[in-house]
Amino acid sequence: MADDRDWTPDPTSHVYVYLQVVHHIAEQIRSGRLPVGARLPAERDLAEQYGVAVNTIRRAVRDLREQELVITVPIKGTFVLAPPKASSEDQAHEDRPDKA
Repeated sequence: MADDRDWTPDPTSHVYVYLQVVHHIAEQIRSGRLPVGARLPAERDLAEQYGVAVNTIRRAVRDLREQELVITVPIKGTFVLAPPKASSEDQAHEDRPDKA
């Protein structure tokens, strides 16, 4: 998480703060700045880094788990998983030329 230590959520945005954190971490995972297997900092450390409450980070991490971008191992921490690949149906749709 060293690359974007200066990024903080915009409290004036219409997007919930926890979703801004989710989008930021997800972007780091998809871009490879957070490699597969990397351990995320502790929730308190993330809260301090982003300038938000610990419960905001917990909600963000829960969403990241639901998106299968991270896994939390009790006592060990939260780790980056490989980003899910597009399903074959999604891929087939992307490969089809538009018939507009």
